[in-house]
Amino acid sequence: MSEKIMPYLTELKENNSREWYHAHKSQYQEANQEFEELIQELILEIGKVDGSILHNKPGDLTFKLVRDTRFSHDKSPYNPAFRCHISSAGKLPIPVGYFLFLAPGGDSFLGGGLFADMFKDATRRVRDYIDGHGEEFLEIIEKEAFKKHFEIRGSALKNIPKGYSQDSPAADFLRYKNWYIESRFPDDLLNDTDTFVQYAAEKFLLMKPFNDFLNRALEGFVMPSR
Repeated sequence: MSEKIMPYLTELKENNSREWYHAHKSQYQEANQEFEELIQELILEIGKVDGSILHNKPGDLTFKLVRDTRFSHDKSPYNPAFRCHISSAGKLPIPVGYFLFLAPGGDSFLGGGLFADMFKDATRRVRDYIDGHGEEFLEIIEKEAFKKHFEIRGSALKNIPKGYSQDSPAADFLRYKNWYIESRFPDDLLNDTDTFVQYAAEKFLLMKPFNDFLNRALEGFVMPSR
């Protein structure tokens, strides 16, 4: 049973200050340990089908709570959410994998696909692949089980870029700069860890054909050096 995660995140949301955060460091450590244990169980369950993720260590897949507030009107120092990305390359955005976002108040979700839209080469590769494999893409996203749970989201141009076929079966998706899916779930689903792990693994594996398509498109992509 997950007992530490949501209570901690709820309190952090209500007391989003450096003073409160540092005064409750032990509470954070307990909640974070619980989160990493949850990730490990997810890795093992998803890994029964997708063995490419089994080598990962939970602590390597998580993101910091600290926010970059330099260019934001919201100066809250922390993001009251536990996040992780599980893929064959760990938490890097590419190759795409399974994204878990835990936040109080019904904001939690399971995600898949390419969330990042700042990598022009990644966008070009996916557009090229969709342009050449439009029917395959539609076959994946128009399956009843997929449509029941997911809708393709992402930032998009107003028009299809020059050089791409207006007659492509998946022409509308050529406007996108990133392609991702989300499935929200209520806080109380975390009350029973075993139930949540089964639920999340089923949803993640339902995303797998979509992720696999994008990863074929992104084969050979190299993350830009900082």
